[in-house]
This record gives sequence, structure tokens and C-alpha cells, in this order.
Amino acid sequence: MHLIFMGPPGAGKGTQAQLLAALWKIPHISTGDILRACVVAKTDLGQKAQSYMDKGELVPDELLMDIVQERMNQPDATAGWILDGFPRTVPQAAFFDKLLCDVGGGGSSSGKDCDLRAVNLDVPDNILVARLLSRGRQDDNEETIRRRLQVYREQTEPLIEFYRNREQLVVVDGDRAMELVTAELQQALSGDS
Repeated sequence: MHLIFMGPPGAGKGTQAQLLAALWKIPHISTGDILRACVVAKTDLGQKAQSYMDKGELVPDELLMDIVQERMNQPDATAGWILDGFPRTVPQAAFFDKLLCDVGGGGSSSGKDCDLRAVNLDVPDNILVARLLSRGRQDDNEETIRRRLQVYREQTEPLIEFYRNREQLVVVDGDRAMELVTAELQQALSGDS
């Protein structure tokens, strides 16, 4: 089971990823958590990443890929994983797809032979704004939330098409009770051959 969780801020992807990871006994890998862990552990990759983070710069794609790959090679990830927060762009996704197929031995350029599903939690913007405002975070006002959603949609729409074209996309309505979303995810992902 190799899953990528996508969805706008407030869609519930972190919650769903944690629930399913616990259920299927596979790690929920958050790129933000990985970066922080590498920095704290002072790994070579972590120190390289920290040099960018200290300057307020984004960690380059190639370095981020190395860090993700290192995490996916750990023993707890052999049975599968749920990746949250990566890839965020089509170039990252294409590179990741190639990495998985090469490592997994699928060898298919279409990506269909690679055991990967990209899950998109679909929630209307007005619901997301209400959810995020209800969290009551200081930096969350309607204007900043709508801007974050706009940036997310600009970055992610091409990613959704990328996985749809490879027949790896699973779209789930995230605008329902948490238990219903979890149940649909279980059914959609377990019933997939």
C-alpha cells in the first residue's frame, strides 16, 4: 500500500492519513516531520536542508527527494506508507514516479505498474474556509485562508491531472463526517487491485 494524500488545507488529509496508517500498520510520512527529524538527528541530509531553512529558503526538490527516499527505505516502510505533503508539483511527482518504478522494479513508463495511489480529498472552498476559521489560529483570517487555497489549487490542479492520466487517482468527497470519509477511503483503497 503506497499512498499519496493530497487535499487543500482543512480537508482532513492529516487526520485521515493517521487513521489509515494506524489501521493498516504502515507509517504516515509527513515531509515536514521528516525534515524536522533529519535536522534534529543532524543527518547529512538534515544539515544540508537546515542550511536552506536557516536562510528562509525552500529546500530544493532534489534534496527533498533524497530525504523522502531515505525515510521510505527504513524498515517500517517496507509494507507500505502514506505520504503527506509530497509531491507538491508535477516535476516532483514525475521524479517520484520514476524513483518508485525504478526501485519497485515496475519499469513501466506509464506508472500503472507502480503500486501507487494518489488520494485527493475534495472539499468546497467555503467549507474549508469555515473549518480553518473555526480552528482559531492567529494567522488564519478569511483573506489569508482564501489566498492559501488559491495557491494550493494553482499548484495542485496539474498534480491531480498528472495522477488521473496515470489512472492512479482516487477522489473522495471530504465534505462529510470523518467516519464516512474513512470508510470510503478504506473501501476505495482496499478494493483496488
